[in-house]
Amino acid sequence: MLTKFQLFLMQENMAKNTIHAYIYAVNDFFSLHRELNKKNLLLYKTYLIEQRSPKTVNLRLQAINRYLDFIGKPKWRLKSVKVQQRSFLENVISNADYVFLKNALHSDGNTEWYFVVRFLAATGARVSELIQIKVEHIHAGYFDIYTKGGKIRRIFFPVKLRKETFDWLVATNRTTGYLFLNRFGERITTRGIAQQLKNFAIRYGLNPKVVYPHSFRHRFAKNFLDKYNDIALLADLMGHESIETTRIYLRRTASEQQQIVDKVVIW
Repeated sequence: MLTKFQLFLMQENMAKNTIHAYIYAVNDFFSLHRELNKKNLLLYKTYLIEQRSPKTVNLRLQAINRYLDFIGKPKWRLKSVKVQQRSFLENVISNADYVFLKNALHSDGNTEWYFVVRFLAATGARVSELIQIKVEHIHAGYFDIYTKGGKIRRIFFPVKLRKETFDWLVATNRTTGYLFLNRFGERITTRGIAQQLKNFAIRYGLNPKVVYPHSFRHRFAKNFLDKYNDIALLADLMGHESIETTRIYLRRTASEQQQIVDKVVIW
């Protein structure tokens, strides 16, 4: 039955990773329970809640529910668990560490990586968007991303960053093509960026948990609100469908909360 389920998922054009996750979840259930019935399904849900994070629980339940639909048992579907939203941002690089990292990269002659970090933190671009930026976009001063539903999101390049980039391009005799290249002269990959950032974190004594591509997007949002408190504009710049998604940046990071508590609570 699992083989047929896998074929069904493939016919639904689901991503390989998703198919693998769904098959894993069903196998996980049957490793604990021989018989598939409502009682065992509820026991499995309880087990997940006790052993796994809410996000993982819901992913497993989603897989089980898809399997139940497949075998014609939709009435046995399990409800997802509520994910409690944290009252703070986690694993966001501090502005001090960001400044330290970019300055260290610049001082050590790692110019391209200096600009990788600068562009991530100064534009709010996702890493998948960063690797699409071309020299021509720098000359234009912006990069238009076409999103679902025919919408356009414009990523602006601040004038100071543009000037620095022009100087770098002139020095390296670059006039066209993708902005960030690997050692073979090809467009760099998102995985390559993530791994190299971890390497630099270790080299410079920073916490690797906060030095990853999306952390700098968070930093952009936090810094923007600190300088210009317009959450509606930030939502547009970030490409968020709902302003509610952007509201998380009104919260303090865990380290910021700790600093405030240490300073204020002296009784």
